[in-house]
Amino acid sequence: MDFEFVIPELRAELLRGGKVKQYTVAELLPPTLLRAPLDEFQSVFRTQGPLAILDHFDVLYGVLCHFKSLDASLQERTLDLVMKVVSKHASILPAVLAPSPPAPLLRQQHLNTLKMGCYLLTQLVEAFEERGAKMQTLNVVAGGKARRPKAASLSVDWETDRVSSLQHLTQLLQLELWPLGPPDAALTRIVTRCCYRLLESPAVVHVKNKPVRDAVAHLLALMIRRYNHMLGATLNIMQLLQHFEHVAPALVHIVSIWANEYGLKTIVGEILREIRLTVDNSGGSETLGVRAMAAFLSELAEEIPAAILPNVSLLLDLLNKESAALRTGVLSCLSHMVCRSLSGPGLDADSRRLRDAFLDLLSQHLHDCNALVRSRALQLLAAVVRGKALPLKRFQPLVTLATGRLSDKAVNVCKNAINLLAAILANNPFCGRLSIDELSLSHQKELTKLLSLRAERGTAAGAPLNPQEEWEAILPELLPALQAALDEGETAEREGEIGDSPQALCGEVRALLKDARYREASRLALEGLSVYPDVFPFLSPTSDPQDGEGGSVDETSLLRILQACLRGDSTEQDEEGDWKVPEPEVDEGTSALARQEVLVQYLHDTLTFGEAIQSAIEIVGKLLASKNPSVVQDAIHFFVSIAEFDVPGSMAGMKQMLPLVCSKEPGVREAVVDAYRQLYLNPNGKRPKPLVLVQNLTALIFDASMERIKCLEELVSEFVRQQEVGDSVIQLLWERFTGKVAATADERRAAVILLGMGARGEAEIVGSNLETLFTVGLGPRAAENYQLARDVCTTIGKITHTKKGVSGQREASFRLPSDHPLFSSISTAVTEGFSTPSPGWRPFAEAALSLVYRLAETPDRLAGRLLVQCSRLLLSPRPVSAPPSPASPQSNGTTDQVPSHLLANLVCLVGHVALQQVVHLEQNVAPEIQRRRLEREQHSSKQRTANTSKRGSVSAMEEELGLVEGSVEDTEADLVRRICDGELLEEGQLLAAFVPLVVRLCSNPGAYADCDLATVSCLALCKLTFVSHDFCERNLRLLFTLLEKSPSPSIRCNTMVALGDLCFRFPNLLEPWSPSMYSRLRDPSRSVRRTALIVMTHLILRDMVKVKGQISEIAVLLVDDDEEISLLARSFFNELSCKGNTVYNLLPDIISRLSDVECGIEEEPFHAVMRLTFGYITKDRQTESLVEKLCQRFRTATLDRQYRDLAFCLGLLPASERGLRKIQDNFDCISDKLQQDYVYQQFQSLVGRLRRALRPELKVLVDEFEQRICRCHSRGLDEGDSIDAKSSQLPKAVAKGTAGKKMSVSETPGVGRRRKPRRKVCVDFSSDEEDEDEDDDQDAAVMDCDTPVLSPIRRSGQRRGPPRARR
Repeated sequence: MDFEFVIPELRAELLRGGKVKQYTVAELLPPTLLRAPLDEFQSVFRTQGPLAILDHFDVLYGVLCHFKSLDASLQERTLDLVMKVVSKHASILPAVLAPSPPAPLLRQQHLNTLKMGCYLLTQLVEAFEERGAKMQTLNVVAGGKARRPKAASLSVDWETDRVSSLQHLTQLLQLELWPLGPPDAALTRIVTRCCYRLLESPAVVHVKNKPVRDAVAHLLALMIRRYNHMLGATLNIMQLLQHFEHVAPALVHIVSIWANEYGLKTIVGEILREIRLTVDNSGGSETLGVRAMAAFLSELAEEIPAAILPNVSLLLDLLNKESAALRTGVLSCLSHMVCRSLSGPGLDADSRRLRDAFLDLLSQHLHDCNALVRSRALQLLAAVVRGKALPLKRFQPLVTLATGRLSDKAVNVCKNAINLLAAILANNPFCGRLSIDELSLSHQKELTKLLSLRAERGTAAGAPLNPQEEWEAILPELLPALQAALDEGETAEREGEIGDSPQALCGEVRALLKDARYREASRLALEGLSVYPDVFPFLSPTSDPQDGEGGSVDETSLLRILQACLRGDSTEQDEEGDWKVPEPEVDEGTSALARQEVLVQYLHDTLTFGEAIQSAIEIVGKLLASKNPSVVQDAIHFFVSIAEFDVPGSMAGMKQMLPLVCSKEPGVREAVVDAYRQLYLNPNGKRPKPLVLVQNLTALIFDASMERIKCLEELVSEFVRQQEVGDSVIQLLWERFTGKVAATADERRAAVILLGMGARGEAEIVGSNLETLFTVGLGPRAAENYQLARDVCTTIGKITHTKKGVSGQREASFRLPSDHPLFSSISTAVTEGFSTPSPGWRPFAEAALSLVYRLAETPDRLAGRLLVQCSRLLLSPRPVSAPPSPASPQSNGTTDQVPSHLLANLVCLVGHVALQQVVHLEQNVAPEIQRRRLEREQHSSKQRTANTSKRGSVSAMEEELGLVEGSVEDTEADLVRRICDGELLEEGQLLAAFVPLVVRLCSNPGAYADCDLATVSCLALCKLTFVSHDFCERNLRLLFTLLEKSPSPSIRCNTMVALGDLCFRFPNLLEPWSPSMYSRLRDPSRSVRRTALIVMTHLILRDMVKVKGQISEIAVLLVDDDEEISLLARSFFNELSCKGNTVYNLLPDIISRLSDVECGIEEEPFHAVMRLTFGYITKDRQTESLVEKLCQRFRTATLDRQYRDLAFCLGLLPASERGLRKIQDNFDCISDKLQQDYVYQQFQSLVGRLRRALRPELKVLVDEFEQRICRCHSRGLDEGDSIDAKSSQLPKAVAKGTAGKKMSVSETPGVGRRRKPRRKVCVDFSSDEEDEDEDDDQDAAVMDCDTPVLSPIRRSGQRRGPPRARR
């Protein structure tokens, strides 16, 4: 057996002959003949051991060559035999090599056995791995539907055998094999190739395969340490990262094992160097390999940051590469190094500088051009804050940076900015409470105390300066003198000898510095360096204390010596060789002053930090209106955090997010509920005391709008329903209301409101104490506080709510008998307060009437009696000395006058009774009739079932189609409608007696000049119009007159709201008057414009108003001076853009109306409006169509202003190839307008954008377009005189027809004249929804005579306006 086994590059090389004595496979057995020789090898192995492989290698080689065609059992058996050979060889080899070097023949035999075993085992591992990957691929492709592989093929436990194979190789190769010969490169190649092949499998990163990763790591570490595989490992890692993105976590695990367990930290630097070279060669673009490298760097820094820190310079240049993933990976490395290696109090100066440099880089990339990098930088800074690694001085600048990122357009950036602010607040090193007012008072108090201490010290000791302050003061003058002393290079000539000790010499230097003799002090310090080179403070950092000579002296060293002499430091040295600076001995006054300075500085830093946090609250509050639910949830969590730290503005933020409890997003709603639960029901993980909870809830009610109170009601009812509000809290609320516990009037009101909110969740809270409510709230003390009485009525009304039974039917509503004491109390309170001019009586009276209609059995009778009683009070005799009221004119020669407040109170009752009567009929009477009908039908269902066979075919068909039930329901609705239209306001009815009074008050604003009376009368008239269709039609013109001409903004607001509601009730009546409603969008009053915008938004989005050209009035509000109105307008267009192509269809009309010189707006606001509206054009087809329409519109435009506006709008559209071709196709429409400089500049700007946007092969098209523009512009300038001459020679008839119109190039004879004017209709620039066409010969401009008289908006059709009033 005197041969040499050479590990081949290719498997087939063993079949060919090679060098002399090189092993060659004699015969490759077929697959069918392999089992018997394998049995023979197994038996020989039992007797001869691992050397048996030398005679039976051909059999194992045959199994390897025919592996894919063999049975699984034979494959497993072969693998098991080879592993046993390798394991047995590893166990006997130390005994062979230990005593003395083996004989040459024995050495060659064991070397061949080693190579054969390693070769066969690695090849089998790769074969099994390939088979497993193939089977997994087949299973994925089959998708579970195809036939599964046989169970025998899966019987092998490959997961265990794979790890065992690697462990056997490690056990063998870790032996001292040098006696067998030098390391074989081929052996290293096959072993390491097997390891890297295993890492290519995606399954290697799974948690269950951690033993595989560990085994690979240990085997590769062995190859690196003993077989010179470091360079190969580095290159293979780079290849794996470039081709397999999944392998990064596994490689991080392996490299961390190399660095931590084997001390191979140098390979980390080699890998980083190769990454940098690879990225530089690839240009740094975003590729699969670059993303894998970025993930590898990030996770590696998290595992072994100390190993990366010495090589960090190799990574910093990668921050300038194009790949965003690479930049995020490098930034992750920096943050991990800051948190793990550069944090803590024991950092030296170099480490602090390095930490600050890393934090600067992280802060700079908050402004990265890529949103992913900005978002990741914010996340990393938040991790640094949570890791307590951020220096104190960086908290405030970081808050400022995070606040700036709150306005970022990227959603993830906004979210992470909010999270960073929350992390800063939760981990701030200042204090747990950041109340600005308290901090400001404390800071001012302590600052005053500090100033007094300084004054006392100055009086007692001449106010000596702090050594540091003194050094900073003399430093500017010291530097030139020190530099001069260094330049001279000589010591000063002094009389006498140098001081006997370093301390004495240091004192002389200090005295010279005190006397401002800086050059002499510098020379003396230099002399001290030569005399005392090894004694502090004259020891230079560059000198060795063991040497007798000092090192070279630079400016920094000399400055350190001078500063130490000035401070009077001693010469003590610590154990590590560093010079210690002892604490100066100070007296008690100096110590108190120092402590006070530290306290003042702490309060100043805390106050500054709190103010920085407070500046971010307003911006985060705006994010609560974001469309992204995750951003809203993060903003909610932020407000919870600042509320826990008592930051000013947190309560405003909590109130601002309260309406989100009604959000359609379940996550947002749940976040709001959890936020209030955490702050109010479970603060700091503890249940609050009842008094604290009641006070906190009361604070939310103060100054809250009705909307927020309703939202708070949802929260409180939810908490009561979940039994999270204890009985003690409810009891305390009752005691506050009844006066058993001292409370203010506002606190009593808040208690009543909170009880009503709780009644929504549990009606028994109010139902069991109903008598207490109306006895206390509506009793004799009701006149003292009508607001409390109104809230009591509202709270009592919460005990009634509509329920549906199990079968979905409506249950009978809860009603009280008409003689109940509650209604007597209401009647007494209303009538007794009728004559008082209290402003709170009318809201109370309306709430009382609403409660009567909600609870009483016969509410119409009770309301009628109440109206009669108040009418008698109005007509009751009054003293003669009563002052006259300007509200009531004299009539019929009488001098009787009615006080205006009495008349206003009566009119208020009339209007509210009418409205509540309609509501009662529609919401209570009609459903009750329907409920009773359903009960009757269910009662007689058995009879109807028995008689089903006797019904005719027509009736059966009607019942099947649901026509019978529908007709009955229509009958009930018609009944209510007939009652409202024909009975409530007809003669003989109670309300009819008051209608003329209300109409007269509204029709004569000059006679009844009282503002309060006019407002109440207008509101009553609006309520009366809801009752009857005929009454509304008769008085609709009066309402619109009040809307347009009333001097009171409140009247115009109330009328606008009422008209919006009437559009839902009587849409056909209100449709012709829509232009008048649009006109209020330009009302001079801010409140009216805001109300009109809200009403029109509601009507348009609910499709109750046909959207046409008047939408331009809302577009104007996009640039309104009032920020709230402009935000509402933007919100409207945001919602409108979600309804298909609505904004695209309306945009032509908006441009046409706003560019009109008479009814439009100025150019600058027009540009701002167009920029906003064109932002909603996102589809390519819409852009192309708009390009064509804008070009065609140039033909119909007649004014220079219109040319400029159209050119500006054309420039707002995105540059594209199709858009350019559309302009080319319609170039004759714009060619004659290019003579204007502004139009020409806009098209030149368009050319520039086209050059940047289009592909290089389309630049020829852009050049051609630019040449045509330039030619038209030049022709317009050069031929201006000739065109004027030709126009003067036109026939008189033509000249007469064109008088007053500007002659364009296209209208000049022979220059682009159109043949058929009918084409103008085909290219009309109106919206796609417009249903009125122009006549063939009609000009595009609308004449003044065509404007309707009654419509305030120009160009509205006459036939759509309101009819003229008859005289």
